[in-house]
Order: sequence, then C-alpha cells, then structure tokens
Amino acid sequence: MTGVEHRPGQGRIIILSGPSGVGKGTVLKELLSRNPRIFPSVSATTRKPREGEIDGIHYYFLSKEEFERKIAKGEMLEYACYNGNFYGTPADKVQEKLDAGMDVMLEIEVQGARKVMDSRKDVISIFILPPSREELERRLVGRGTEDAQTIRGRLKTAELEMEQAGLYQYKVVNNTVDQAAAEIEAILSSGGEG
Repeated sequence: MTGVEHRPGQGRIIILSGPSGVGKGTVLKELLSRNPRIFPSVSATTRKPREGEIDGIHYYFLSKEEFERKIAKGEMLEYACYNGNFYGTPADKVQEKLDAGMDVMLEIEVQGARKVMDSRKDVISIFILPPSREELERRLVGRGTEDAQTIRGRLKTAELEMEQAGLYQYKVVNNTVDQAAAEIEAILSSGGEG
C-alpha cells in the first residue's frame, strides 16, 4: 500500500487492531502518554452504562432507535452488533478532531477496520501481533479473568483475526509495550508513508 491521502493541517485516522490479549489497550495508553496529538476515539453503544461509566468519556450511550437512525443517515464510520447491542464509531465526532488537526486512534476489530479502510483514504492501519501463539496464550491465562474454555475460544478467534493482518499497512509485534509504542510512533512520524 502506498501513502495516505492527507490534507495539511488535517488529522489522520489511525486504526489499531489485533487479537484479544495482544495488549492493544496497554500500547494505546502508552502512545497517548507520549503523543498529545493523538485522540482516542470514543465508541457509541446501545448497551446500558456500567457503574462508573460516563457518557461521552467511556462511550456515547444511545438508544437502539438513535443508533439505527445514525446508521440509516450514514453517520457511523463503522458499526457491528454484539450480543444484541450495537457498537460503532460516530463519524461526526471523529471528523471534529480531524478538522482540529488531531490524529484519531480507532482501537477496533477487523470487521470494523475493513469498513473504515474501504470508505476513507486518510487511514493509517496497524495490526498488533503477539510474539508467538504461546505468548498470546500465556498473556490470556495471566489475566486470570477467564476459564480455560473461554481462553480456547479467544485463541481460535485470535488465529482467524491474525490471518487478516495482511489487510493492514503495518504489522507491529508487541514484544514489549515500550518497543511496540516506539515502532508505532516511528510509523506515524514517517507520515504513514509505507
């Protein structure tokens, strides 16, 4: 893939994907601490807020009808339905940040990433990979949040997701958070010119 279409003064959309357990959230947190020009996209959802979640910070909480209206009007960059609830990226909120010269980071799964890559030319796409399948399994087990059957399911899903890594402009192996964040910073400072 060649470079990203980009207007001077305009921010860029950065897609960050990778399998569960690879450390996307940790790498993103490190990137945000290093670069104040990156703004993490806030997703919209139709699920009910959990205790402590704040509308507009953790998610934009919408009714199913509001979400479906936004879909019908083409106001979602990408969306999907999981467990009966919609999740997606509001296009207007992303565009506000882009117009202000901010880069917007979308931490999304492969299905949503494909929708954004198909509809926009101002995208830098990065897929985070584990050092090995064994390390990914170790990280998932190390969380201590899921049983063995759930972990097996996540590993199977991870293998399917990693087969899609070729759709992305860049692949970064997360050996350490610092190394992965540094590689992504280098990609971004090169302007996404692959």
